[in-house]
Amino acid sequence: MFNALVLEQHEKQTLAKITSLDDDLLPEGNVTVNVDFSSLNYKDGLAITGKGKIVRQFPMVPGIDFAGTVADSQHPDYQPGDKVVLTGWGVGEAHWGGMAEKARVNGDWLVPLPEGLTAQQAMMVGTAGFTAMLCVQALIDGGVKPEDGPVLVTGASGGVGSVAVTLLHALGYRVNAVTGRLEANQAWLKQLGADEVLPRESFSAPGRPLDKQQWAGAIDTVGSQMLANVLSQIQYGGTVAACGLAGGFDLPATVMPFILRNVRLQGVDSVSCPKAQRQAAWQSLTKLLPASYFEQACHTIALAQTPEYADKIIQGEVKGRVVIEIAHQD
Repeated sequence: MFNALVLEQHEKQTLAKITSLDDDLLPEGNVTVNVDFSSLNYKDGLAITGKGKIVRQFPMVPGIDFAGTVADSQHPDYQPGDKVVLTGWGVGEAHWGGMAEKARVNGDWLVPLPEGLTAQQAMMVGTAGFTAMLCVQALIDGGVKPEDGPVLVTGASGGVGSVAVTLLHALGYRVNAVTGRLEANQAWLKQLGADEVLPRESFSAPGRPLDKQQWAGAIDTVGSQMLANVLSQIQYGGTVAACGLAGGFDLPATVMPFILRNVRLQGVDSVSCPKAQRQAAWQSLTKLLPASYFEQACHTIALAQTPEYADKIIQGEVKGRVVIEIAHQD
């Protein structure tokens, strides 16, 4: 038996409850992992609260990422005792996820725990930090260099945004961070490495198709009108890495930034990212994240607190990363 946070649907309402389950109920997979830590991402919040169409079948154990120790393996790359990390691949959406004492998955979805990180630190990074690293790499691949000018990060107080600010600062970029809670988050974002902190309202209203060129590049986690405004302010030849839709999945923009300023809009997906790229991103994260990040940008909760924090993350009341410690039964 193992404990898990289980989502059920009753009369179109999603209900979340910690339940004791038999091991025989674990889904198909060739690796079983004793989960030590998971984390709470915005997508997890949507799934747990039922405010987004994330979960494809019920009952579901949420948790789109986890870190733990292999308990049993029929996969050639893993043996019992190996430390592993999982992010993406539809886990917590279509396949039972990490908010449980045990998880059974396809071993191809796993990567070894990066050397130099504990399981808890890996979840302090988690899907959000992994996605942030892919976004930073997209800017680098797009030719955005620190000397080209400031880089904008929207949704900077969230999981992806806060790691992106930290990584960009570590690489020598001048970072402008956008947040909806300026008074509450300004000092914290500057501790992470933001040079300037800007209010969300500056980017929320419909703007001109082409605005003043201000940013060498940008990482956008919001979408919708904010992304449209960001695109209109990118310098000639700049790149925007888009990875989120917290503000909506529409894009009320024009082609003008692309055809008149040679702007690149690069979509970033972390769910189905190939294994080699995953491992490279994790290695970069291990090298770039300072020790202070783990102290400033993260806090840890118990599994029982997850539904409460899921509601908070949807309301924009959570800053940084939330790690879930999975307390195993004796």
